Amino acid sequence: MLTRRQFTQLGAMASASAALEPAAQMQMSPGVPMPAPAPPIPASPAPDFTLTIAPYLLEASPKHRFQTIAYNGQVPGPLLRMKQGRAVTIDVYNHSPDPEIVHYHGLFLPIATDGAMEEGSPMLPPGTSARYTFTPDPAGFRWFHTHTFAGNDLRKGQFSGQHGFLFIDPSTPDPNAPAFDREVFLALHDWGARMMVSGDGSAMPMYEVSTINGKMLGAGEPIRVHQGERVMMHILNSSPTEVHWVALSGHSFRVIALDGNPVPTPRTVEQLRLAPAERVSAIVEMKSPGVWVLGEVRKHVQAAGMGIVVEYANATGAPKWMQPPDLIWDYSQFSAQTGAAPATEDAIDIPLTFDSKFEGHGNPETWRINGKSYPDTEEPVLQAGKRYRLLMKNLSTDDHPIHLHRHTFEVTRLGDGPAMRGLRKDVVLIPAKSASTVEFTADHPGNTLFHCHQQDHMDRGFMMVFRYA
Repeated sequence: MLTRRQFTQLGAMASASAALEPAAQMQMSPGVPMPAPAPPIPASPAPDFTLTIAPYLLEASPKHRFQTIAYNGQVPGPLLRMKQGRAVTIDVYNHSPDPEIVHYHGLFLPIATDGAMEEGSPMLPPGTSARYTFTPDPAGFRWFHTHTFAGNDLRKGQFSGQHGFLFIDPSTPDPNAPAFDREVFLALHDWGARMMVSGDGSAMPMYEVSTINGKMLGAGEPIRVHQGERVMMHILNSSPTEVHWVALSGHSFRVIALDGNPVPTPRTVEQLRLAPAERVSAIVEMKSPGVWVLGEVRKHVQAAGMGIVVEYANATGAPKWMQPPDLIWDYSQFSAQTGAAPATEDAIDIPLTFDSKFEGHGNPETWRINGKSYPDTEEPVLQAGKRYRLLMKNLSTDDHPIHLHRHTFEVTRLGDGPAMRGLRKDVVLIPAKSASTVEFTADHPGNTLFHCHQQDHMDRGFMMVFRYA
């Protein structure tokens, strides 16, 4: 069985990867049986949604085109809007040259539907289709994306255009939810990756172009607004590897949810930080008429294209950008501010230490959890209904966006800071040489993937599967 790690070591054979048999490209936890084929599409009834995975030529600007794979001939893919608790069906067609899989990020789903082959979710071979039925939960801003191996082909996996928005409206409207006039969905992404080796021998992707909703600054349609509007901006970082900082000149963001989960303490901030796979929902009050830039705060990334024009009705002139002086972001400001309880006493500790192993010049480093790389990583055993505390210690010099499938966790400590309560997420960025703690309840039985959401780190072994007893 070919694993992510083994595939990475076959760099010289990357060009032959498309010829591998579909079964050989499946990477699953040791001991997990090969899954049954994905359910076929019946003649009727019609599905609620259809996703077609196929080659697509992205025009990020008239001078920048990228051959990629996308959903329904667009980047980002279509918005899938669902109602919490109301079953939906999705028909998926794979017209790409490789086996594919769709992961519904942030949803509480069984492993057959979740979309991770390491858990046992079935792959969809080229030229085939399947129907998936599930009941969406929890409510909030989620997303969907491919969950395949990229290795040395920096056009596959999250390096491709396979990402889209998914929003689950609550079964019962929250009477305390803040009011807004309309919603805007924005996806941050990076394109044209190439692997660069640093002086210490480590390798990381660098990019030619950065976009919002698949377009470079000035190449796409502006966000057109009216004075006095309250616009809910749902922002996703779908980048395969990059953390992004975003500001809207002349305006501020009222953050009301992170990763689709309402924050205990909404805050008004001047800029947002989003690690790969993180989402922010924030209300922007349109009270500064003019033509402005919503874009990456770091000058070189905005210069690579990451920006979009925000244009008030009847406003003219060149878009204006005001450079923020500093990069400022702190998860803890959104947690419960008073009456924070200490860490849950009956939670079971699971220590997790992250580091890398240098494999020699010319080879990418291997990423490890507790000294082991997937598929040789440990498999912590969870008992349904128990509370668990992940004690995560990052010994490396890289930041890591950590994702837990099929569950939502509570961030309880950041570094040496005080105990936190109430901040629920499914991705948390662990800074280099730092530690963080999260807690979750094991309430969704089945193999559960835990990994760094940076594509190249995941491909080089930064994964672990939790098993339920």
